[in-house]
Amino acid sequence: MLHLRIICPADRTEAVEKLLIYDDGVTHVVVLPGTARDPVGDLMLCDVVREGASRVIERLRELGIERDGSIMVERVDTTLSAAAARAEKRVPGLGVDAVVWEEIENTTAQESELSGAFLTFMVVATVIAGIGVLLDQPILIVGAMVVGPEFGPLAAFCVGVVRRRASLIRRSLLALAAGFTAGMVVTVVTTRLLDALGLVDKAMLLGDRPLTNFIWQPDALSWVVGFLAGIAGMLSLTSAKAGTLVGVLISVTTVPAAANAAVALAYGVPDEAFGSALQLLINVAAIILAGVLTLTVQRLAFRRS
Repeated sequence: MLHLRIICPADRTEAVEKLLIYDDGVTHVVVLPGTARDPVGDLMLCDVVREGASRVIERLRELGIERDGSIMVERVDTTLSAAAARAEKRVPGLGVDAVVWEEIENTTAQESELSGAFLTFMVVATVIAGIGVLLDQPILIVGAMVVGPEFGPLAAFCVGVVRRRASLIRRSLLALAAGFTAGMVVTVVTTRLLDALGLVDKAMLLGDRPLTNFIWQPDALSWVVGFLAGIAGMLSLTSAKAGTLVGVLISVTTVPAAANAAVALAYGVPDEAFGSALQLLINVAAIILAGVLTLTVQRLAFRRS
């Protein structure tokens, strides 16, 4: 269930009220005439089931409420109401599977911002993964995966493609390019610094690393893992039961490969750097393809319903 708080220009209150009252997925409708001051208008409150939220929001936008008033959307964790139960029964589908496109666009737009925090997380994650590669320590790789924030821009790119939002695509590409570049450059510098201090050396990279060699040796399974990670990531984004650990699954296919490439570049090992870069490109392509296909299927299902 979602809660809508709408500021509606007075000349459209009647139309919006009819829209809310006669929509099967809307309940708990409240109209407070003349109470809004900025922007000026009537305040309208209602709850809507997730399955019907995008339809209602689209109609409100068609009436110009987004332009001349406002539409606020909030998640409702618990609802004790017979009217809400009846609304959920009237609308086909399950709320957990419903996609609220406006919510997804807003979320991914925020997570694809090229901020100082984003760059810092990318740098920290890549450096940790680089150390994990040299020490052949999976626990450090997992730590880097937890820190890595690249799932946001990857998801934003997929949403931008499906929803045809050029600005979102550009923003996500900029964040990904800047993030991975910053992470790899700092990892190269950090590796050389640690080497100068005698904490790591080239032999650690060239030696036997049974637990992390897969990072720079792409194969068919690399594509499979990336594709499955993309599906899981998009479902996590669109589902009401999104899990935070899905971002870790996305990172397992990206941050370690970028880190391994950076360490290999620092030590002048071109074949391993190339293999790691190829692993990164394969996984990113697989994630994006899977994400776009998943969102496309969900959008087609939404239109049919």
